[in-house]
Amino acid sequence: MTRVLVVEDDPQLVRALVINLRARHYGVDAAPDGATALRLAAARQPDVVLLDLGLPDMDGVDIIRGLRGWTRVPIMVLSARRSSDEKVAALDAGADDYVTKPFSMDELLARLRAAVRRTEDTPLVAETTLVQTDEFTLDLVAKKAVRHGRDVRLTPTEWHLLEILVTNPGRLITQKHLLQEVWGVSHSTKTNYLRVYMAQLRRKLEPDPAHPRHLITEPGMGYRFEE
Repeated sequence: MTRVLVVEDDPQLVRALVINLRARHYGVDAAPDGATALRLAAARQPDVVLLDLGLPDMDGVDIIRGLRGWTRVPIMVLSARRSSDEKVAALDAGADDYVTKPFSMDELLARLRAAVRRTEDTPLVAETTLVQTDEFTLDLVAKKAVRHGRDVRLTPTEWHLLEILVTNPGRLITQKHLLQEVWGVSHSTKTNYLRVYMAQLRRKLEPDPAHPRHLITEPGMGYRFEE
């Protein structure tokens, strides 16, 4: 049974989440504050954490950092905070996804299932050398891209950017992380670099670059690769 830790101080929302999750055969533990959340996470070893940022005793970002000190469990943030800066702070601290309140229960459950699938696939992903989609194939060892049977020439920078995304399928990678990994810490605010290179990658790999299916933008936050 997949076990979910719900960290939320709104009793009505906790009740709705517990009912919906248990109806779909998830095991559920609930924590009304950060201290309880960290204790339950260590004791119960959940498969997914649903985390509100606005807790009575500590900020949710501090809980993310605390969990990331010892576990890679998927963390999905549920928050009424809408600013891009706050979303990016949670993602940079180690959250895997961010859902803004109010949210659709169906959407939340779909994202939760995706988070569980990614965790189950992690051992395979770490060893993956071949990435295949309906449109293109990437050989990460040979540094070779093929689209509809034809080789696609990618620059070293395009490869580096693409590798980070495709080896983390479905996960939102922040702009700051991509910029620091590809261009270095001194370029962590140069978001125009990302826009230019992502546009180039889409022109080379996507069937309709204006409406990408695989290289997805999360406005104000970052990018994700969808297979």
